[in-house]
Amino acid sequence: MSLTIHPIPAFNDNYIWIVHDGSHAVVIDPGDAQPVKQYLQDHQLDLTTILITHHHYDHVDGVSELCGLQSCDVFAPQDQRMPFAYQAVSEGDDVCISAPKLELKVVETPGHTLTHICYYDQLRLFCGDTLFSAGCGRMFEGTAEQFVSSLNKLKNLPPSLLVFCTHEYTLSNLLFAQHAEPDNTDIRAHQNTVNDWRSEDKPSLPSTLALELKINPFLRTHLPDVQKNVSHHWQTVCDDETRCFALLRKWKDSF
Repeated sequence: MSLTIHPIPAFNDNYIWIVHDGSHAVVIDPGDAQPVKQYLQDHQLDLTTILITHHHYDHVDGVSELCGLQSCDVFAPQDQRMPFAYQAVSEGDDVCISAPKLELKVVETPGHTLTHICYYDQLRLFCGDTLFSAGCGRMFEGTAEQFVSSLNKLKNLPPSLLVFCTHEYTLSNLLFAQHAEPDNTDIRAHQNTVNDWRSEDKPSLPSTLALELKINPFLRTHLPDVQKNVSHHWQTVCDDETRCFALLRKWKDSF
């Protein structure tokens, strides 16, 4: 049976992704229960499973209320800050959901938080705040070495994967990406496309991993042109991907 994947807007710029088969649903990172409850009611869906990528409030605060509506499984990384009961999953684990039928692998991606995880199969990647379109999450808890290692794990997944990020940051990320790579014509072309989508209130997501490899400077810190531009901005030598990532992230933080 085919699956529908829909972004449920929450807060100012979050997306809570819901995956359903017309009868049963999975939600990813429900920071707010109310819009999920409304979608379930409007589409007459039973919620069977909740997937959590990391502990931040805008990804978890709706879990307890949703679990109070009906019994459902919750999967999350091992983290004492999770305010609900859950099944802990880690690198290499399989999450097998029977309804809707969905089998996902877990990959650990520390950087944004120390216990961040992503879920993926051969078609799609649910990456929380590790990866955004043309960007990545702020480095709140991890190190540059950890974040680069995490992004390299994602870079090694099939490029055809649909990338389901959890924030509508694409236009602001593309604006920064233009400064990081002013000669990258793919960035400019995608910016025009996203401007059209957003003017019609359409989401810029999902992206694809293939596209992100072309436009996302945080996936391109190994490239000499990106290293040269970061070096020029900071007036320093930046000739390896970890140092380039750290300085690029610092640049974006104050952009």
